[in-house]
Amino acid sequence: MAPPAAKVSGFHREGNDWFCTASLPSDLTVVVEGVNFHIHKFPLISKCGKIEKMVEESQGIHEAKFTTSLEGFPGGPDIFLIAVKFCYGVRVELTPRNLVMVYCAADYLGMTDAYGEENLLSKSESFFHKTILRNWKDCILALQSSDPVMPMAEKLQIISKCLNALSMMVSTDPSLFGWPMMMYGSLQSPGGSILWNGINTGARIRSSESDWWFEDISYLNVLLFKKLIQTMQARGIRSENLAGAIMYYTRKYLPGLGRWQSGQSGKTMTVASFSLTPAAVDQRDLLESIEKLLPEKKGKSFCRFLLGLLRVALILGVNQTCKESLMRRIGMQLELATLDSLLIPTYSDSDTLYNTDCVEQIVQHFISSEPKITSFSPASFDLETSPSSGPLRKVAKLMDSYIAEVASDVNLKPGKLRSLVEALPESSRSLHDGLYRALDIYFKRRMELKVLTTSDLESGSFYSFPGCGIVQAHPWLSEKEKEQLCNMIDYQKLSIDACAHASQNERLPLRVVLQVLFFEQMQLRTALAGCLHVLDNENAPATASSDMAGQIVQRDGWVTVVRENQVLKVDLERMRSRVGELEEEFNKMKQEMKKVSKTHSSLNSPRMVVAHARRIGCKLLPRPSVSDAQADTIESTAPPTPRASIEQPPSSRHSGGHQEKKKLKEERIRKM
Repeated sequence: MAPPAAKVSGFHREGNDWFCTASLPSDLTVVVEGVNFHIHKFPLISKCGKIEKMVEESQGIHEAKFTTSLEGFPGGPDIFLIAVKFCYGVRVELTPRNLVMVYCAADYLGMTDAYGEENLLSKSESFFHKTILRNWKDCILALQSSDPVMPMAEKLQIISKCLNALSMMVSTDPSLFGWPMMMYGSLQSPGGSILWNGINTGARIRSSESDWWFEDISYLNVLLFKKLIQTMQARGIRSENLAGAIMYYTRKYLPGLGRWQSGQSGKTMTVASFSLTPAAVDQRDLLESIEKLLPEKKGKSFCRFLLGLLRVALILGVNQTCKESLMRRIGMQLELATLDSLLIPTYSDSDTLYNTDCVEQIVQHFISSEPKITSFSPASFDLETSPSSGPLRKVAKLMDSYIAEVASDVNLKPGKLRSLVEALPESSRSLHDGLYRALDIYFKRRMELKVLTTSDLESGSFYSFPGCGIVQAHPWLSEKEKEQLCNMIDYQKLSIDACAHASQNERLPLRVVLQVLFFEQMQLRTALAGCLHVLDNENAPATASSDMAGQIVQRDGWVTVVRENQVLKVDLERMRSRVGELEEEFNKMKQEMKKVSKTHSSLNSPRMVVAHARRIGCKLLPRPSVSDAQADTIESTAPPTPRASIEQPPSSRHSGGHQEKKKLKEERIRKM
C-alpha cells in the first residue's frame, strides 16, 4: 500500500540514490542513467501508463521489491524526479527551460488523462500553448533547451510550433505583443508602454528597426537556426531581413569574418534582459549549412560577405560543393565586389601569394551566369548601380586592378597572368590602360635583382650587391616572353598618357615600343582627320560619317589634343600671313634704301665737290705734302724736354699747338 501523498514531505539524495521521505519502505526501484530512485509502485502506476505496463509484463506487481530501468529517458534523472514528484502530488514548477523536456518525459511515461485528470502531459501541453507560444523570450528559451530531446520534440511538433510562433512575431509589429525590448532601456514597462517615474503612461514606443530579433535567434544551434530561417522563408519574410540574420549569426560564430567585414557588425539589439548561453557550433558544419540558406540575391555588402565566407571556407577546408556554390554566388554579382575583398590569400602550399585560381573560377562563373538574379533593397544592402556602365565594364576594370596588384608577386607565372587577362572577352575593355599598367608592374618586378638559391651560388653566376647580399645579375623574363605578354594589349585602345609612357618605357621590348609609336601616329592622324571632318560639316545636317568621325575624335581622350592642334593651326596661319606682310614691307624699305644710297654716293664724289665749289665761286687749296704731314706728326709726337715739362704742362702745350693750327686753317678758308 502506497503512503498517502500528504505524508510525503519530499525527496532526498544519497550518492546515486534518491529516496522518498515516507514511513513505508520502497517497493519499486527505477534506474535512470545510473541513478536509482527508491520509490513506491502505486503512485507511479496510477499516473504512468508505461510503468504500469512494465510491472504487469514482469508479473512482479505483487512482489515485495521490483526494479526496472528506463533507457533513453528524455531529460535524464532531473526530469524523472519532476515526474515522480508530480505522481506523489508534490507541487512542481514548469518553466520555459524545462517545459520541453517535461513535455517529452510525460509523453514517454504515458502520463495522459486516461490515468487521471489534469495529468502531467495535459498540464505541460496547456502551459506550452498558453505561455510559451505567446512570448518571444519563452520560445527562444524553450528551443534552446530542446537540444537534448530534439527528435522527440520534433515528433511532438513542439519545435515546429515554436518556430511558427517566432516567424509570426517577426513579421508583426513588436509593440503589439508588449515584448520588453532591451533597446528601449528601462523606460518601458512589461506591457510595452513608456514609464514615467515608475507610472505607466499608456504610450507605446514604435520600433522601425527590422533587425531587433537578430541577436536573440543567434543563440540557437545550427540545426534550429536553419529550421527557423526556412520557416521564415515559407512565411514570406523579406529576403534582406533573412540575409541580415544569416550574416549576423555567421559573424558571431566565425570570428575570422570580422577581419574583412569592418564596419559591418552594427549595433547589438536583443529583447528582455534574460541570459542566454551561446550555442556550441562546429564552424565547418555551420558554414556548409549557412551556405544553403543564403538567398539568391545581390548587393554590395552581401557580395563582400560572400567573399569573406569564401576566405573562411578555404581556411576550414569545407567540401568542394560548398566552395563551388560560394564562387558561383560571387560570380553572379562580381561587378559589386571591391579589390580588397577580392585579394584572397593562398592558404595552401602554393608558391603564389594570392589565390588566383579561385578568382579565375569566379570570373568564369560571371561570364557564364545569366542576369536573372534580383537585387536587395538599396537602402538595406548599399546596392550601387550605374546605368551608363555595364557590369562587364566594371568587372574588366576590377580585374585590371586585381592583376596589377598580384603582378608584384615574383612567383606569379606568365601563363597564369595570361589566363587572368584572357578570362574576360576582348570587348569588355574599352581602354587597355589598366592592362598596360599591370604588365608594366609585372615587368618592373622581374627586372629587379632577385636573391640567388644554392644552385645559383654553386654555378657562380652572381655578384655582391651592398645591403642585398648575393643577387642575380640577369632579369627573370626573356624578351620573347615579354613580347608574348605585350601581344595581349591592343595599342589602339591606349590613352595619350599611356602611349607617352609606353614609348619611353625601357622595360618594354623594342618591337613593342615601335608598335606603340606607330599606332600613336595612326590614332593622331585619324583623330585629326575626324575632327576636321566634323568641323567642316558643323553646320551641315548630321550624317553617319560625321557621327563616326565624332566617335573617333571623342575616343580615348584624343579630343583634347585635336582641339589644341586646331588652335595651333589657326595661330600658325596668322603668323604666316604676318610674316608675308613683314617681308613685303622689308622689300619696299630695301628699294628705298638703295635709292637713297645712290644719291648720297653721287653727292660725295670729288668731281661733284669741285664743280659745286666753282659754281659758288670757291677756290680749293691743294693738299698738304707728305713731308709737311710727317713734320707735323713728328712735332706733335716729339717728347718734351725735362725743363719744358717742369715749366709748362705737356697737355697745355699740346692744346696750344692745336689751336694755332686751327687758326691757320680758318685764315686759308677766308682767303679762298
